Amino acid sequence: MTQKANLFKGKAKKKSIPPNRHGKAPVTRKGKRFVKPSKVTKEMDADREVSKFINHCNEIKAATLATKDGGQLGIIKPPLEQPNGAK
Repeated sequence: MTQKANLFKGKAKKKSIPPNRHGKAPVTRKGKRFVKPSKVTKEMDADREVSKFINHCNEIKAATLATKDGGQLGIIKPPLEQPNGAK
C-alpha cells in the first residue's frame, strides 16, 4: 500500500514548475544534438556519397511527379564552393 494517495500504479507524478524563473522561458529540447566524430574514415565518406546520390535521385523523382501533375517544381543547385584563393 502506498502512503501517498496519488501515486498508485500507473499514475505518474507531474513535474512541478519552480516558483520563480525570473522571466525566463521554459527550455524546450528538440531531439539529440549531433556531435561530429573525431575521426572521419573512408567508409564514412563513402556512405556520405551514397546518401547524397540517393537524396538527389529522390529529389528528381519528386520534381518529376510534381511537374506531371501540373505544378512547376524545379531543383535548384547551390553554387559550387571554390577552393581558397581561386576566383
